[in-house]
Amino acid sequence: MLIARDLSVEIGPRTLVGPCAFSIGDGEKVGIVGRNGAGKSTLLAVLRGTTPGHVRVGGSVVTQGRVSHLPQEPVSGGLGVDPIGLSHVLSARGLDALDAEVHHARHAMAEDPTDETIERFTSLEAEFAARGGYEAESEVGRLAAGLGLPEALLLEDLSSLSGGQRRRVDLMRVLYEQPDVLVLDEPTNHLDAAAKRWLFEEIERFAGTVLVISHDLPLLDRVIDRVLALRDGQLRDYRGTYSDYLRQDEERRRSEQKLAAAESAEIHRLRTLADSMRGQTAKRARKAKVLDRRVERLEADRTTVRTRERTVTFRLPAPPRSGDVPFTVEHLAVRYGSHRVLRDTSFITRRGDRILIVGRNGAGKSSLLRCLVGVQEAQGGTVRLGANVTLGYFAQEYEQLDFTRTVFEHLQSTTMPSDVQRRALLGAFGLPGAAAEQLPASLSGGERAKLSLALLAASRANVLVLDEPTNNLDPASVDALGKVLRSWHGTIIAVSHELAFVERLEPTHAVLLPDEHFDLWRDEYLDLIEQR
Repeated sequence: MLIARDLSVEIGPRTLVGPCAFSIGDGEKVGIVGRNGAGKSTLLAVLRGTTPGHVRVGGSVVTQGRVSHLPQEPVSGGLGVDPIGLSHVLSARGLDALDAEVHHARHAMAEDPTDETIERFTSLEAEFAARGGYEAESEVGRLAAGLGLPEALLLEDLSSLSGGQRRRVDLMRVLYEQPDVLVLDEPTNHLDAAAKRWLFEEIERFAGTVLVISHDLPLLDRVIDRVLALRDGQLRDYRGTYSDYLRQDEERRRSEQKLAAAESAEIHRLRTLADSMRGQTAKRARKAKVLDRRVERLEADRTTVRTRERTVTFRLPAPPRSGDVPFTVEHLAVRYGSHRVLRDTSFITRRGDRILIVGRNGAGKSSLLRCLVGVQEAQGGTVRLGANVTLGYFAQEYEQLDFTRTVFEHLQSTTMPSDVQRRALLGAFGLPGAAAEQLPASLSGGERAKLSLALLAASRANVLVLDEPTNNLDPASVDALGKVLRSWHGTIIAVSHELAFVERLEPTHAVLLPDEHFDLWRDEYLDLIEQR
């Protein structure tokens, strides 16, 4: 149960949510929708009671019950006693710390079996059992199987997991907690089609309240029964699925248009009538003034017609010409300890190629990209850059961003000569006005992605290496990015599991992992895109 009264949310001079009131009942499944940067994640933080320091909040929010939150980005090192996946998952119920206490108490009892040590061990073991500690293994196993995560990976250090594997561990944690309110921020990022289907079913079966931010339209159509739409500082409430919301929103817009047209016609009629009475008798002049006041009241309360969402467009400048062979990769090998992710990867790029790296989570896709741009050292093989190559790198976790510098300051070290051009570029990537003065930590995930893309545009790179560039982007932005990259004349090497983006990109080649096979692109490879 959640109740918001007279709620308003602001960042600097920008109003994210104007004064509003709403309640979410037990068992409701609510989707919060809106374009990147509308304020959805900030609103979720306010509703959870974890408002960031740079955000001003008015009104009140009351939440009843235990809340579990899936953040857009993982917590480094996890939340468990140990930095491994299993400890992170078990920490949702405090079982990781309790298990450690039981372990220590058992040893203390074995070494010195006094009444005190026996009582302590017995008490802790009873609490462990009451919290479901002895059933944890089977529960965690069920969650791992549903999400397609090998259980052995739960014993690995979280920092060694791929983005998709870590996402699965975080999902396991919030589901294992069994909360009253489940708050999910982009839950399907990194998930394959099978894991998505399983997650949809899990959310449908969940008896508690669900608040979800997602740009995954099938999820919103299948599992939610209500939409809170955030746009231009207004939060509007709709009943039904996402498709129902789109239909109702368009009907509301048309109704507003009709009402606004009728108001305009009435204002015109009254003004014309008032004007016809002026300069005549004193009685008619008084009537004209009465009509003027009616016109003023009508104008003050005129219906505002919301425009349709603007079409998203991105622009990349024409790149400088590189050599005919921008990249040569020969016998590349990468391993983590005893685990080999790449054994013998080789391929050659030609100027203008659009190469997609295809493979399941953990197959080494991100490792390969990091080796290409030199931020990770391979254990074998070579990567050679061709003549006149300038690299641009989009990292999956936005590692290229400096979180101590504002959005605008990120562009000051680029080749763009003037502030006007820099602001125009940010505007072209959906970061206008006040957003330019924000720090990356205060941006949404989609806005951080757009800042990273703007930096690529400013870098004058002619070879782009892109690791999941569409994560956290809304559908319109995904479509726009695919289009602009398809018509760009540089070379692209990308990892993406976003089918719509890949279809727009129209790759020319594929590197298939773990087979380490380089091939011309075939449409049949589209069936592999959503496999993780």
